[in-house]
Amino acid sequence: MTVIAAADQAPATRLLREAAGAARAAAAVLARAPRAAKDHALTAAAAALRARTPEILAANAADLAAADSLTPAFRDRLTLTPARVEAMARGLEEVAALPDPVGRVLAEWTRPNGLLIRRVAQPIGVIGMIYESRPNVTADAAALCLKAGSAVILRGGSESTRSAGAIHACLLEGLRAAGLPEAAVQVAPTADRAFVGAMLAAAGLIDLIVPRGGKGLVTRVMQEARVPVLAHAEGLCHTYVHAAADHDMARRILANAKMRRPGICGATETLLIDAAIAPALLPLLIADLRALGCDFRACPRARAIVPDLKPATEQDFATEWLDAVLSVKVVDGVADALAHIRRFGSEHTDAIVTGDAAAAREFLDGLDSAVGMWNASTQFCDGGEFGFGAEIGIATGRLHARGPVGLEQLCTYRYHVLGSGQVRP
Repeated sequence: MTVIAAADQAPATRLLREAAGAARAAAAVLARAPRAAKDHALTAAAAALRARTPEILAANAADLAAADSLTPAFRDRLTLTPARVEAMARGLEEVAALPDPVGRVLAEWTRPNGLLIRRVAQPIGVIGMIYESRPNVTADAAALCLKAGSAVILRGGSESTRSAGAIHACLLEGLRAAGLPEAAVQVAPTADRAFVGAMLAAAGLIDLIVPRGGKGLVTRVMQEARVPVLAHAEGLCHTYVHAAADHDMARRILANAKMRRPGICGATETLLIDAAIAPALLPLLIADLRALGCDFRACPRARAIVPDLKPATEQDFATEWLDAVLSVKVVDGVADALAHIRRFGSEHTDAIVTGDAAAAREFLDGLDSAVGMWNASTQFCDGGEFGFGAEIGIATGRLHARGPVGLEQLCTYRYHVLGSGQVRP
């Protein structure tokens, strides 16, 4: 890892301090902004996205033209289409339609001495978002932070600079329409990698860092950050086809879980299938996915059933492919499937396909993963699909938030204590 000299960091640090100072002032306004103003900003930004769709797509085409050495999965994440721009606009409107998370009374109780204690949701403050090649994150993160009363500094990947800039212009249009400070949503003023280092070192200036990208990015953030981090390192997701699975359902679910969008973190990377049904079902699953362009890495038991599968190594089972490649392993029941997931998984999303409710409960209760699914595609691990309007990322840590991170997870809380003259003895 390259260590940036202090002299090289100075310009980036100055820029970061200026951005964070403006964000802090904006956050103070947002924390007290009425719901109507925040919702107006979001709906006006959605209208701007629709009106400026040709400009956004032109900016995205320029980004794609400049990044000609990308893998197909990376290119898919970077690509915008009219449908994806419309999805961003709808996401802003869906966030606007959600209840305001700020000021909610999360709990209240009265002590024997008469003190009324309330736990009240409040904004985090200033959030730093570091992400790679998905331009839609610009809109999603801005919408959630704004509605949750926090300012955000967005540092996207250099591959998506033009796309992110065009989307940001729409967000600013929304803020202006609502009379809210434009500094509430900022894009990093420089593409210099030193700016990322300055964000990570910005204790006291930034309250929370959310990285969203590949393992390399997240590892760097976790190693260098002096600011609290909300992150997941990998999306090594599994789909386990249990002996009591409906075969047609399993085929539909696996094809979607792997091949709908192979490059997203919720895509299934490993198929686990019970030995009892593997001889009959595995050839059909392989044929389905092959027809969609998928390649495979398989254990010896799977290769005994479908001999032309490439052999899998242990490293293959530990790999988040983010591509049209699937690892395959034959297992002996729920306990064996769970043991494999605990050894190789990343505690992101894991699914079971079965008609046996007891087996499903055993599987879901045995997972450590942030999201467990029963008879559904792992690609449903998404804030929009969870009803959050959008997501700022997926959290797989054990503290504060797990799974898709939406409005509620972007709030912290404080206590209000209401008395009538009590003094402590």
